[in-house]
Amino acid sequence: MAQLTHRIATEADIPALVALMDRAISGPLADFLTPDQIAASRKLMGLDSQIIADRTYFIVERDGVLAGCGGWSRRITTYGGDHTPGRVPAPLTPGVDAARIRAMYTAPEFLRQGVGRLILGLCEDAARAAGYDRAELVATLGGEPLYRAAGYREIERFEDDRGGAPVPLVRMGKRLAAA
Repeated sequence: MAQLTHRIATEADIPALVALMDRAISGPLADFLTPDQIAASRKLMGLDSQIIADRTYFIVERDGVLAGCGGWSRRITTYGGDHTPGRVPAPLTPGVDAARIRAMYTAPEFLRQGVGRLILGLCEDAARAAGYDRAELVATLGGEPLYRAAGYREIERFEDDRGGAPVPLVRMGKRLAAA
C-alpha cells in the first residue's frame, strides 16, 4: 500500500475539499447523529477559507487521492465554515492562547488508516513551531475517540443549535510538549 503524503492546501483545492467534507458529514458522522442533526451539521461545519489563506490547512493524499484534510489556526474561531455565524478572525497570542485545531475530515474509505492521526500531528508540530504550548479543538462525537487517543482531554460538552437542530460537540484541549 502506498504511503500517505501531505501538503498545504491552496485555494485551487477548495472544490475537492468541500466535496470531501460533505461526504464525511453524510457518511461516518451519520452513525452518531439524527438526519436533522446531519442537516444542521452542514450549516455549522465546513470550509473556513481563512485557514487556507493562512497556509495552515493540510491535505493528505494516497496515490493522488484525497484521503483527508485538516488544519490549525492562530485565530479565535474554534469551529465552523465561512458560512457559520459567530466567527471571530481576530488573532490569538502564542504562549497565552491555545492554537485551534480546525476542520478535520477523513474520506469515508480512508477511515482508521492513520489519516486523522497524521493531520493532527502535522497541526500540533506547526502550532508548536509558531510558539503555541497548547491546542484546543471542538470535536464531533465521531472524532472524539481519535482526539482522546491523541491525548486531548474534555473541557466541556455542549450543543450548538444554530443549524436548526442541536448538534452535540465536545471542546477538548491538550498541552503541546516541547519538540
